[in-house]
Amino acid sequence: MVEALWPRGGWARAAQYVKHRLRRLPDSPEKIARGIFAGVFTTFTPFYGLHFFVAAILATIMRGNILASLLATFFGNPLTYVPIGMISMRTGYWLLDLRSRPVEHGSLGRKFLEAGRDLKDNLWALFGGRRADWHDLRIFYDEVFFPYMVGGIIPGIICGLVAYYLSVPLIRAYQNRRKRLLAEKSARRAKKPADAPSVGE
Repeated sequence: MVEALWPRGGWARAAQYVKHRLRRLPDSPEKIARGIFAGVFTTFTPFYGLHFFVAAILATIMRGNILASLLATFFGNPLTYVPIGMISMRTGYWLLDLRSRPVEHGSLGRKFLEAGRDLKDNLWALFGGRRADWHDLRIFYDEVFFPYMVGGIIPGIICGLVAYYLSVPLIRAYQNRRKRLLAEKSARRAKKPADAPSVGE
């Protein structure tokens, strides 16, 4: 649990690892960058716990690299989820014109608590014969989930496009450099036997 919030070696080291893995993927820079776009965009959706699946589906639709999309979901982490959530919610409220509408349950934390209580009570209602009440979950959907989902589209596309256009030249330069180094290494290996003295000399 602790490592999910703060990985071994810190987030800087984790980011370096993800960057290294992305650069070494064996696809074209454009295909890898499309995967990165899918992963970054997915972090602006409210489907927590399903980001890997959503990113993989988007990458498949976009013909991007699926592994790149999974790695790019690390753009969303405990350090970035708060600003991502705030931006998405505010954008959603603005797009849906909900800013002037009265809200129920007040704080965001209270909405989560009441929605969780609804889920628990309705689960027990299945076995206890009581009537299910979805009032608090409906409030959560109307005031949190739906605005977050709609509001995450624009910032998700913007951040995804920035990641795409930054990734293509960086990955291409890395791949070209790696090919050149491998070619030089291969040439040195091929040259060694020719330069080595024969057994009779």
